[in-house]
Parts: sequence; structure tokens; C-alpha cells
Amino acid sequence: MIHECDLVVVGGGIAGLFTALEASKSCKVAVVSKVHVTRSHSVAAQGGIAASLGNEEEDRWEWHMFDTVKGSDYLADQDMVEILAKEAPAAIVALERMGVPFSRNAAGKIEQRRFGGHTRNFGEVPVKRACYASDRTGRAIMDTLYDQCLRRRVEFFNEVFIMKLLFRDGRCIGAAGYDIADCTPQIFQTKAIVLATGGCGRIFKVTSNGYASTGDGFGLTLEAGVPLEDMEFVQFHPTGIYGLGILVSEAARAEGGVLTNGRGERFMERYAPTLKELAPRDIISRAILTETREGRGVNGADFVHLDLRGIGKERLRQKLPEITSLIQTYLGIDSSEGMIPVAPTCHYMMGGIPTDAEGHVLTNQCGAQVFGLYAIGECACVSVHGANRLGCNSLIDLVVFGKRVGVNTAKYAEDNGLLPLPPDSESDVENTINNLLGAHGDSRVPVIREAMQRVMADKCSVFRDRDGLTKALAVIRELKQKYANLNLANKSKRFNYELQEAIELGNMLKTAEGIVFSALNREESRGAHFRNDYSERNDDEWLKHTLVYASNEDLKVRYKPVLITKFPPEKRRY
Repeated sequence: MIHECDLVVVGGGIAGLFTALEASKSCKVAVVSKVHVTRSHSVAAQGGIAASLGNEEEDRWEWHMFDTVKGSDYLADQDMVEILAKEAPAAIVALERMGVPFSRNAAGKIEQRRFGGHTRNFGEVPVKRACYASDRTGRAIMDTLYDQCLRRRVEFFNEVFIMKLLFRDGRCIGAAGYDIADCTPQIFQTKAIVLATGGCGRIFKVTSNGYASTGDGFGLTLEAGVPLEDMEFVQFHPTGIYGLGILVSEAARAEGGVLTNGRGERFMERYAPTLKELAPRDIISRAILTETREGRGVNGADFVHLDLRGIGKERLRQKLPEITSLIQTYLGIDSSEGMIPVAPTCHYMMGGIPTDAEGHVLTNQCGAQVFGLYAIGECACVSVHGANRLGCNSLIDLVVFGKRVGVNTAKYAEDNGLLPLPPDSESDVENTINNLLGAHGDSRVPVIREAMQRVMADKCSVFRDRDGLTKALAVIRELKQKYANLNLANKSKRFNYELQEAIELGNMLKTAEGIVFSALNREESRGAHFRNDYSERNDDEWLKHTLVYASNEDLKVRYKPVLITKFPPEKRRY
């Protein structure tokens, strides 16, 4: 089946919906998602969305910019960070006017709380900058945007899996996929494509990400010859529920929660004496693992405790209802009485598809564009997060740049017409599906996936070194060979989730290889990328972005400079 529209947004999270909503003011927009859009991973965002409103105490966008640049370990492009910090307050007002039910303070203004790495007066003390809706901020924003998109008659194609981008004369003109319900090919002929496919946390064994976070956008762009930027920078959130990875938001620490080791010590005072539990996530994750590796985990195990008892039962009920409910459900612990076992969990990709401020996908270090192709959100790298993202900066990234991408794509659609699709678009989808269903190899999807997740967790997580990364790369490449010899037990075309997982696995293996290859080549420690064999940041040689390309023989890397405007690199102290 062929569908025609002005703009197709692939992915239905906050990034995709805000882009679609903005573009729908002047063009026909379709949102295509492999899950129902209201189940997109954006709903899992708990703690808040950052903006220097100053509703609780003095704040300035310049301070927000400084914190973001410093938190990025000086790898963020500062012109992009300036856009983010300057436009954040207006973005919050826009969300409020759409109907997002933000929590309110006694004066009736949007309430704000402290969050990790956000400070006043260029690093002096923590500042209240995170706007929030209890601890369901992502859900509140998602539901509001979905309602607004329905009002604007944005068309939704739920449970449709995009497998390939379509090009003609160097321009992206469509996308090809299939309906998960019955494997019917779905071809989208359009003037522009926006990739808003989210992250790839499912590459790792323990993650806070939902099951849909399999790096599909990364796989699509690598297949199309587009590079990925800064993929070595993978954020591990310090407080995932031990053994499960389910997130305990930074909001818990912002409200007064503290981290203690097996001796009952509040150990963050040693690692970040000023910000303590509100230090950036990479610092806290390394601190937790250092404590456990040196034998100070709880009962000698590889976790520490998050203590929320000092917050009080009533305040926990008011400020952190979802978090306390999750802890009660999964651990049987009353957060007002018992301590919570936590350990780092794979959480967020700082890198992704390289873009400019308007979302144009870039193909090289000189800024050449792929006409008709845009990216937004966690799958994109506009480079506001650099080597480490501050909490609450992800949601504001989606809204600020979602507006820009929506405006820009709508203008592009007005100025350009539809181009003819490749003649075999539908048959190519059918052939790919039939080949997977008809294969009789000796490899199984779950076995390959678990081996990939295990090696990524063991060799390419918080601490890395050359030997481990080299071994991980060899294993990933061996698994790619096994992937070419799959055998699916389910041969049906009705809601065949084994087929979907097979296609997702292909995207995960490509992405995992890019992460490991980029990490192996960056011989320094910066932000979330920590090398035991190169333990210091090296601005002389490595103050630059990585671009990794797929090729027939091997991956290759190129580099491009970081744009520095207001804040030259300095030692990162907290």
C-alpha cells in the first residue's frame, strides 16, 4: 500500500509529536510508529524539563548554558547549547498553554526543583531549574501533545515498522516498511522524512529503556551511507533498581534522597563535595562502581543504597508517587521505611545522527546535507549534550529543536514536490520479509541478542579499555556473521514479533559495532566515556567529534571540531 503526504515523522515520542504538531500548521503530516505512539519511551521520563524560568529562585539562561557545556565535558557545540538555553523558557510556556499540567508552587507558578549538574552563578551551588509534573513529566507532555496532534488531524500509522529509507537523485523521498499485524508492505511517498526513533538502550544487558529502544534510526541511516556522531558516549544513569534497570529518577535525589555504601557512608561527599548526589550522572555512576569494586557495596555486593527515608512519607506521596509505587511493586519496599538497592543502568545516547539546528541530517565534517532527511530527539546529535547529558536537558532538547525542525520541514515541503518512488519498493519489502521467514539457518534471535547485550555490558559500559573493546568488537562482528544465518521458528505473517525482533536485532548489531568502534578509537576519558588505559581528558588531541561510517569492508572514522564560543575548556570540578 502506498501513502502520500507532505511530511512523514518516523517515531511517535515527544520529539516526533512536537515536530508533527508544528509542521501540521501548514502541511499534511503522518506519524509512523512501530508501537502505538502513547507507548513511546518518552512517557518514561520522570523527573522534569529544564528551563531558567526563575520561579523559585534567581536563574539565567547563561547559567543554564554554562552548566550544559561543563556537564558535556566541553564536547557540546556551544552555539547549539546557547539556542537550547535561550529558547527553553519560551518552550515551557508553549507547553503550558497547550495544557501540560505542571506542578505549581504556592504562588501559582510552575514549580521547579534542583537536578544534577544544574547550578546558579556558574557553578556556585545547585539551583531549582527543573519544571515538572509530579514524577510523571514525560507522560504529562506526551498525552498533551497527542491530544493536540489529534486536534490538528495529524495522521497516525501505529504498529508500522520502517525498514528502509528511499532516495532519488540524492534526496530522501520516502520510506518503506510493513504493517506488523499482517506483514503488508507500507510505502510512504513524501517530500521529507523526519527520524525521531529514540535511543538504543536494549543493546545493553541492563537498561532503563523500553523494549522499543532498539536503535532503528541508527540502523536506517548507517544503511543509507550517513555517519553517526559521538556514538562512544553512552550515559549510564546511576540509580537503576538493582538487577532490573528500572529508573529511580534523579528527582528522588533532588527531593533529598542520599546514596550510602555498605558501611552506611554518604560516599558522594568524597567524589563531588559541592554537589554530592546532584553531581552529573557520569560522575555518580563511576563513584557507585568504584565503591562496589573496592568492596564497599552493600554486603559486598555490586550495589549501593538510595535512602529516601529522610524525605518523609507525605512528601514522597506528593512529589514521587510513581517512583515509590514502582519500588513497592518490584521490590516490596516502602520507600519511607526501607532503603533501595541501586546500580548504574544504561539510559541515554548522547551521540546519534548528525544534524544542524534545523534538523537537517549532515553527511560529513563539512556540513553537507541529505536533502529531505531530518532527525530529532535521542536518535539525533545536534550536539547539545556532548560527552554527558545533564538531567532534564533531554526533554527540553526535544521541544526546542522539535519546534525548529517542524517549522523547517514545513517550509521544505512547501518549496518541494513529490518525486517518483523506486519501482520495486513494495516487492523489496516483501522479499526481505519472505527471505527472513524462509531462512533455514542455525542461529536464533534471542541467543545472538543476549550474547550482544552481555559483551556490551561487560566490555563497553561505564569503564572501558583497549583490550575489552577489542574483544567486544570481535564478538559483535562474529555475531553479525551468525545473524546472516538466522532461523525463525515462527513462519506466520500475523503479528509475528519474532520477525520484528529479527529486524531490530540487525539494527542493534550495526549500532553496537559503531559504539564499540568509536570508543576504541577515542584514546582519552571524557564524560561518559571512561578509559582505564587513558584516564585523563586530552583536549589537545581529542577535543573533537567522532563520525563513524559503515562501509562494505570495515567501519571508518572521521573527526570534526567542537564549536567553542563562550566557555573554553577548564578542569571539571564539582
